[in-house]
Amino acid sequence: MTVSTMNSNRDFARVYRFAKSYVSPGLVTYVLKNKKNNLQVGITTSKKVGKAVKRNRCRRIIRAAYASLLSDMRPGYDIVFVARTKTAYLKSTDILSYMKKHLKEAGVID
Repeated sequence: MTVSTMNSNRDFARVYRFAKSYVSPGLVTYVLKNKKNNLQVGITTSKKVGKAVKRNRCRRIIRAAYASLLSDMRPGYDIVFVARTKTAYLKSTDILSYMKKHLKEAGVID
C-alpha cells in the first residue's frame, strides 16, 4: 500500500464536497473512497484555531495519532483531518481515540 499526502486544492475540495464527515470535539474527519489502491491523507488547520504555533502543534498532534494507526488502515481512501479549536489543548492519545472512532465508523480500520 502506498501512502501519499494531499497537496492540491482540487483534491481537498473534492473530498470536502463528496466525502462523509465525522465530527468530535477535537477533530473532524472526512473520508472518501477512491478508485486507486493507495491511501491519501491531508491535514488542515484554519486560522480560527490560533496563530502559527498553535496550528503547527495541532498538525503535529494529528500526525502523531495518524502514524500510530497507519498499519491498520485499508488502502483506497482519501482522508482529510481538520483540527478544531480544542485540538491544541488535547494530547495525541485523545486525538487517537477520536480518530479510531471516526475511521471505524467509516470502515477504514477494523
